[in-house]
Amino acid sequence: MNTETQETRRSRRSETFWKKAFFSLAGVFGIFAVGLVVGLSVAGGNSEAPQPTMVQAQGGQIEARWDRDVQPLPEGEDGSFASVAATALPVVVEVNVVEVVEQRAPSSPFEFFFGPRDGDPEGEPREFERPGLGSGVIVRRNGENVYILTNHHVVGNASEIEIGLYDGRRFTAELVGGDPRTDLAVLNVETSEDVPVARLGDSDALSVGDWVLAVGNPFGFDSTVTAGIVSATGRRPQQAGGGLPELTDFIQTDAAINPGNSGGALVNMSGEIVGINTWIVGSQTGGSVGLGFAIPMSQAADTVDQFITEGRIVYGWLGVSITDADSPAMTGLAEDLGIAETDGALITNVWIDSPAHTDGIRPGDFVVEIDGVPVADTFDLQRAVGAIRPGETGTFRVIRDGAERTIDVTIAEREAEDVVAVATNIWPGLTVVPVDDDLRERHDIADDGALVAVVERESSAARAGIQPGDVITHVDDERIDGAREFYAAAAEASGRLELRVARNGVTVSIGLPAL
Repeated sequence: MNTETQETRRSRRSETFWKKAFFSLAGVFGIFAVGLVVGLSVAGGNSEAPQPTMVQAQGGQIEARWDRDVQPLPEGEDGSFASVAATALPVVVEVNVVEVVEQRAPSSPFEFFFGPRDGDPEGEPREFERPGLGSGVIVRRNGENVYILTNHHVVGNASEIEIGLYDGRRFTAELVGGDPRTDLAVLNVETSEDVPVARLGDSDALSVGDWVLAVGNPFGFDSTVTAGIVSATGRRPQQAGGGLPELTDFIQTDAAINPGNSGGALVNMSGEIVGINTWIVGSQTGGSVGLGFAIPMSQAADTVDQFITEGRIVYGWLGVSITDADSPAMTGLAEDLGIAETDGALITNVWIDSPAHTDGIRPGDFVVEIDGVPVADTFDLQRAVGAIRPGETGTFRVIRDGAERTIDVTIAEREAEDVVAVATNIWPGLTVVPVDDDLRERHDIADDGALVAVVERESSAARAGIQPGDVITHVDDERIDGAREFYAAAAEASGRLELRVARNGVTVSIGLPAL
């Protein structure tokens, strides 16, 4: 494995710095930045996170173990964090990537300067190399294999990856595996040289007000340390906007994080890595305004083993579509189902032959608990199911038609996103809400029943001819009054459902195939 001296590295850095900075500012790489948001935080006390010790496992693998008697590293007499920084800097690396992208070349000089005109022939696509920059943390060593944890959006589809250590050494790295749903990835460097390994801390022990350091390579300024506090914990992706990993929550910090910090370390006062810096809410230039977000190490650490052994993260799959019954789009649904004051997630559809279908989960079931752990909302349900290993059984406590029941479901492995997204195999393929006075007035609805709010494309309901805005008034010749009665009938159905639907003043009979 080729290495370079520190003097050579400095020379290379001076030649490439402004190129890296340009691409960072252009948003080609680094942490996502959105909107103009200004926030203020007040500094607080020290973290008492547990101290991990490095131990050698089978096969020579080096990994962290937590010691609950950890004490924070001493501050200098002037209150500096020099000892903490000295512990963290050697285990945070610079990640340089090159991604090959395909773009259409201009077909003429005119198009090069002024853009294409109608009728102009299209130029031939050409491949271009696009550089990127981020950070990573050395989390494990197994023999000559050194593993580095970073963000998936840092490495993406990179064709070349180079790692730069704090002491100036550089190595070529390979992608072990990446996962966009958690925005995490693991890289591998093969070397017999001595390489420091991070001490991993317990992010669950963090409290709002604890001091933390952010370490990384913002805008190409390698080995940069910034200080701040934990501003909040348990931040959800929905709270900060779109584009965030959907299966994690975040540590919020006011330690300055900028493009290039992605994949770097959030460090507690014991010098332990408690988070992977991932995302910022920034100004219009993409700079930090004191709202940075890191993936907690309690979630990130569990993915490392899966990447190393499987090359990917294996998710559990239940086979349902879900919604928050109290969301504004589901007008009156929570009240109609009798769950208005209850936390949980509503099952709206079930995949045919899925674990949910096979083991008895039905549309209209409101999941309040999995394996004894309360479910707050759809986010909680996704995370809880995804964390159950395929082949294992989860115990679901649900509310169906006002009554609680317990259902054991053996979870399967989640397939690729493009496979899961196909709706042709879901039942019934629709979501209903009760017809209340507001809906009746706004949509000129004369009939009582369950209003069809959503019809999934290519689903059983869509193929049967059900349309959004239809009011289901009867199921198997039984009058229904609201969403609760529709879901109760659907849950008990053993065959084809015969629906009577009111549509624009006309009654339509529709047969819905059996589940």
